[in-house]
Amino acid sequence: MTKHYSADSLKEIAGGDEDFMAVVAQTFLDEIPPDLQAMEEAIENDNKELAYQFAHKMKPNIEMFGIDVVKDITTIEAWTKTSKNKASVNENVHNVTTTLKAVFAELKADFDLE
Repeated sequence: MTKHYSADSLKEIAGGDEDFMAVVAQTFLDEIPPDLQAMEEAIENDNKELAYQFAHKMKPNIEMFGIDVVKDITTIEAWTKTSKNKASVNENVHNVTTTLKAVFAELKADFDLE
């Protein structure tokens, strides 16, 4: 089964150190779910400034893990600078949310984390 994140990117960052990889994975699991929820709520409430802050904050971690939603995050960031309504990014938010939730489950399983 194909992973939603790149273990290769993680190994490269950690220099192959399994313990460090687990720490990085745990940090991701501690930080990204609340940021994702906050971004979703900000978009739902049409708070573009806050939505931008959370999307931008998550982006380096998403890139570091090689997760294929960077284009969606970039689209959400760009949307915050427009007058378009939130419906124009619904698909992007859905892609980010479903992909990241899959990554959360995969990381927990791969590194035996809670």
